[in-house]
Amino acid sequence: MDSGLIRAAQSGDRDALITLLREIEQYVYRTAYYILNNEQDALDASQEALIRIYSKIESYEEKAQFKTWVQRIVTNICIDKFRRNRPTVSIDEHDLVFVGEESVEKEVMSAYVAQDIREAIDRLPEHHRAVVVLRYLQDFSYNEIAESLNLPLNTVKSYLFRARQQLQTMLQDYEKGGVRG
Repeated sequence: MDSGLIRAAQSGDRDALITLLREIEQYVYRTAYYILNNEQDALDASQEALIRIYSKIESYEEKAQFKTWVQRIVTNICIDKFRRNRPTVSIDEHDLVFVGEESVEKEVMSAYVAQDIREAIDRLPEHHRAVVVLRYLQDFSYNEIAESLNLPLNTVKSYLFRARQQLQTMLQDYEKGGVRG
């Protein structure tokens, strides 16, 4: 992220702020979607996060990376939204592209595996889900996760370890035809 653009936005340059918000818009939405797993909720959370970033840009201090500061805002909004709404698991419709007969089975299996993973992540406790999303879907380092969620580094490591164990168990149950949800 361009630090000159951030400083210009902080000093009241409206064009710089709008440019900055446009640069992070997809990143903010993607994070919200991964955490909430619902398009409308993710759009709402993204909009709320961008408004908060817009109104609080002057409070950003360069001791933290901008991306980490943004991530903390988005994650907190999503966790608050999740607590208020307690989402239900939804099954997304998948459009499959049929290229050839041998690839049909791969496409179908791939869609099922992706759905199983999404459902398993959805079933994790919210604090485990947040670290999984940040680590594996947003590619944050352990330190960035700790900073974003305001957690000690060892807590992040512990949450990730437990979340991986839970995901492995759930996915093995899915593979054996266990009950979902």
